[in-house]
Amino acid sequence: MQGLAASSKLSLTVVVVAVFLLGLAGAAHGRRKLVSSANDEPCKKMTLYYHDILYDGGNNTANATSAAATEPTALSNSTYFGMLVVFDDPMTKRKALPVGNELPTARAQGFYFYDKKGSLNSWFAFSLVFNSTAYKGTLNLMGADLMGERTRDISVVGGTGDFFMARGIATLRTDAMEGLYYFRLQMDIKLYECYV
Repeated sequence: MQGLAASSKLSLTVVVVAVFLLGLAGAAHGRRKLVSSANDEPCKKMTLYYHDILYDGGNNTANATSAAATEPTALSNSTYFGMLVVFDDPMTKRKALPVGNELPTARAQGFYFYDKKGSLNSWFAFSLVFNSTAYKGTLNLMGADLMGERTRDISVVGGTGDFFMARGIATLRTDAMEGLYYFRLQMDIKLYECYV
């Protein structure tokens, strides 16, 4: 390093440290990285049903799993533009809502907001929180829900526990709607980067 300016020595040191730290990050807490070998071969896949019961301002307080945190703007023109909804929704393996003391497979916790003036369109950001004998940890998802499309994809951008640093796609399909206050999405989750 003799002959290099002090700033060059510092830059070289930063690069060496960064490469070392990236190497440690690749170890992923003793886990082995598993990446699918082809686009159509996920390393893990599952189908879950997302149940959203929007608070109607009156009689569904006990059952509601989501609530509008803001009102639609005057620009909305029946598209709910600007409305933000916060949710803690049950996720199930079957289409039916959990009954009695039955626990959901996971909880979807996060928000969506309506972000298009001309038609219904929303944007999701949430975590699937698993706490069962099958899985523990979270999957973090985000992306545009193009509600006019039959199917639409949002990104799986990370996770914890059994889903440590997972990456993939969740394909959404509207499976049921009951008025303005209930909808169910079928969510086909395919992970293309897993740590085992």
